[in-house]
Amino acid sequence: MKSSRPPLHHLRSISALHQTLQVPKPTHPLISVVDLRDMQARTEQTISYSFYTIAFKKLTGGQLRYGQQHYDFDEGVLIFTAPHQAVRLESEVPVMVEGCLVVVHPDFLQGYPLARKITEYGFFGYAVNEALHLSAAEQRQVLDMMQRLAQEVAAPITAFTQDLLVAHLDLLLTYCNQFYHRQFLTRRAANHDVVSRFEQLLAEYVAGDQLPSRGLPSMQELAGQLNLSANYLSDLLRTHTGLTARQHVQQKLLDYAKQLLTTTTLSVGEVAYRLGFEHSQSFSKFFKQHAAVSPLQYRLSVH
Repeated sequence: MKSSRPPLHHLRSISALHQTLQVPKPTHPLISVVDLRDMQARTEQTISYSFYTIAFKKLTGGQLRYGQQHYDFDEGVLIFTAPHQAVRLESEVPVMVEGCLVVVHPDFLQGYPLARKITEYGFFGYAVNEALHLSAAEQRQVLDMMQRLAQEVAAPITAFTQDLLVAHLDLLLTYCNQFYHRQFLTRRAANHDVVSRFEQLLAEYVAGDQLPSRGLPSMQELAGQLNLSANYLSDLLRTHTGLTARQHVQQKLLDYAKQLLTTTTLSVGEVAYRLGFEHSQSFSKFFKQHAAVSPLQYRLSVH
């Protein structure tokens, strides 16, 4: 029996995206700004891109689908996608979208610090349900920056065009990073609950019997059990605790190692095995790196 799921369309060029959205051809092959009110795409499709997208959207008459979930964005949000990330748009009625879509190919950023910097923004790996919700003032700021970017894209190309476009894009992303930080802080109560659940989940995993056979859990595994993306969880933890998810795992592992060294007679090799290390040398290196002393020195210092 054939699946009714629409096929995945991978768009390699910005021109192909414009054609898919049924909007006028781009004026630049590597960067574009689309007014989403002009979009006349089919109401059901799954697409991925070879470029970055930043979309400010107010969606009516339809829903974005990510995985098995549907999301409405009536209030207006910012959604970010990195190259090769799939997004599915579907609706039973014609989709009406207001907003603006910024599209930039990675090749456009080559030779600029932003080429590396953009890969470090965690929000390009967030799920749609982790979208950035903007205040009215923030919406005005974002739209103003996108409109300035659109004006520069539409202007005649000069020797300064690329520098100006990259500068506008860099400023937009810096503001987006600030707005996400604000969102983490204003949701402190809910995020505190996430941190507590993460800590409990991690403590149960480390103290359990899975480490020797499975090793440390991946960020994707831990985040998945909290219904979050790995990038979002790591950024949330960094904002509220100063530590990334990986650093939390390492700290929990170190704490449990110290507990085993001081409350049991297990050898250093046996502690290493209990914590999922294949070799005691690797465990000793990890322990000394984080505790500044060897496991044996630590055991002797507390007895």
